[in-house]
Amino acid sequence: MNQEINVNEYISAVSDILVKRNTKPRACVRSFGCQLNFSDGEKIKGMLVKMGCEMAEKEENADIVIYNTCAVRENAEDRVFGNLGFLKHYKEKNPEMIIGLCGCMASLEHVTRKLKNSYRFVDIVFSPSALDRLPKLLLEKLSGSRYAFDTNEYNMSSEGLYQERDSSFKASVPIMFGCNNFCTYCIVPYVRGRERSRKPENIIQEVEKLVQNGYKEIMLLGQNVNSYGKDLAESVDFPELLQRINEIDGDFVVRFMSSHPKDAGKKLIDTIINCGKIGKHLHLPVQSGSNDILDKMNRRYTVEKYLETIDYARSFIPDFSFTTDIIVGFPNESEEDFEKTLSLMKRVKYDNIYSFIYSKRSGTKAAEIEDMVSDEEKGKRMTRLLSLQREISTESYKRFIGRTMRVLVDGKSKTEGYMTGKSNEFVIVEFEGDKSLVGSFVNVKITDAKNWAVTGVII
Repeated sequence: MNQEINVNEYISAVSDILVKRNTKPRACVRSFGCQLNFSDGEKIKGMLVKMGCEMAEKEENADIVIYNTCAVRENAEDRVFGNLGFLKHYKEKNPEMIIGLCGCMASLEHVTRKLKNSYRFVDIVFSPSALDRLPKLLLEKLSGSRYAFDTNEYNMSSEGLYQERDSSFKASVPIMFGCNNFCTYCIVPYVRGRERSRKPENIIQEVEKLVQNGYKEIMLLGQNVNSYGKDLAESVDFPELLQRINEIDGDFVVRFMSSHPKDAGKKLIDTIINCGKIGKHLHLPVQSGSNDILDKMNRRYTVEKYLETIDYARSFIPDFSFTTDIIVGFPNESEEDFEKTLSLMKRVKYDNIYSFIYSKRSGTKAAEIEDMVSDEEKGKRMTRLLSLQREISTESYKRFIGRTMRVLVDGKSKTEGYMTGKSNEFVIVEFEGDKSLVGSFVNVKITDAKNWAVTGVII
């Protein structure tokens, strides 16, 4: 569907109602899951602020509560339903409270059915592609409707929405929505729809404005950023988009995620290496080191193909920084399959990994597989994997000792008197300093390495 609405008209109509009621509602938006979800949450906050709401930190202090949900794992879904139970108690104390649920869970038919049958105190439900319908749904609710639901799929409904950003120096910029890959363990294509790329001129305009407003880190987001542009009339791919952003005037660093290995070719690596504002780091989710498991996951690349990208990057920069995602215990993963994953980790020497024990997700192909591997065995494998990665990281981070790294300062470290930030290579760096440095670039000479970060002194 591609039915457009005038968002500002509905924002104005809701604002008028609130003015007449002489109220300034407090709103709380709670986002779960991936960075795309948190970016959506900033847009939801932006619309609420424009409608005249004040933001509240806690649900119990709010008149409007929006849960922006994640559906990647079933336990995340269960947790949201548990949290909704607490909201019911708050609503009993404040009957005028409006409760909304959006995000990926709202695209699942069994969820909306459960909400209507068992969670009738939830007032508003809308899908990820229906973000700009929030003011319309709020207007319906404020005008007397019992429920206001819109779980349809729209094309580019969030384009141009104002974002109430959580940071004054780091900004996320979605460049596309949806996914066409249909990995057998993943629910995302079913809840976020097919791939839809934003127009490059809109992305460039947004980044230019952010840089002009002092933002130092631009994080480009998409389920698979390497597929960017395939659905556009204009012939522009992701490396070309990166090159255009790199040409924008200003002092900032560009990062992106996620990058699918089947589409991460030499052109992408060349662009990262040759563009000064692109972070010298690539998050390249491998998921498994076994070709048999990769085939069952429908990842559409082999370990050999994956390593071609690694080796090509390191032919230019021998210690180029890579991070990855790994799933432990995919249905019927054998000990041999798992050992191949450990071998790949030793071969690549990732700076960091994001590892997960496989979680069955209803509605995906993998959920239909009868799994013969016990939870106990999966837990043991995860322990072994994490132990190996600690060894690799401890040794790998030593390569930075003696070097000077450019670091964007994020905030205070847990170590008293120290600050923390991320380098151009996306490595955590700790150093002595104070909060006046937050949001600025500093040069840090590295003096020591840990298994999760490096430490140094400002020069």
